[in-house]
Amino acid sequence: MRTVLFLAAGLLLMAGALILGKLFSGYLPNAARGAAVAFVVLWLALAGLNLGIGVAKAGYSVVEELPIFLLIFGLPAVAAWLIQWRLL
Repeated sequence: MRTVLFLAAGLLLMAGALILGKLFSGYLPNAARGAAVAFVVLWLALAGLNLGIGVAKAGYSVVEELPIFLLIFGLPAVAAWLIQWRLL
């Protein structure tokens, strides 16, 4: 359940960042790309923090947490890249 919540949070954060980038793209030509990059960097940090908590507090090994980290980080990051590339 926690993975689903993190994925939902990542997708909502991505949507917010891309909307802000689109809103500011009239004033700043590279705002959409900057918003996507800022989202990916922020999301990498948050997904890494989730990995660290899973290893330190929940008692999972890094090998057990790595596929979950890749899913939690990768899905919103790839979605942000595709949306920014194709639509913005």
